[in-house]
Amino acid sequence: MFGTIYRMHPKPDHERRIADHFRRWERERRPIVDGMVSGYLFRPKVGARDLIGVAVFDSEASYRKNADDPAQSEWYRSLRDMLEEDPEWSDGDVLVAI
Repeated sequence: MFGTIYRMHPKPDHERRIADHFRRWERERRPIVDGMVSGYLFRPKVGARDLIGVAVFDSEASYRKNADDPAQSEWYRSLRDMLEEDPEWSDGDVLVAI
């Protein structure tokens, strides 16, 4: 498996809109995205203005295919409009899934 962990800095008062945006992805994109295993959106106790996302795919190829999809790019641009800056990404192989 392969995925990414990312930290986002929402614009003030945009957390709920961001959560709704991710729910929309779950409803509209997930059914047509090959290889999606799971995804999460966290609000950490420390640095509570930040949000942390996790996306896991069955392979790096599936992850890259989604990233290269124009519909995903459009979804990301809408997300980016709600953030103060680009997310901090950390892509990698999933070593253990529990």
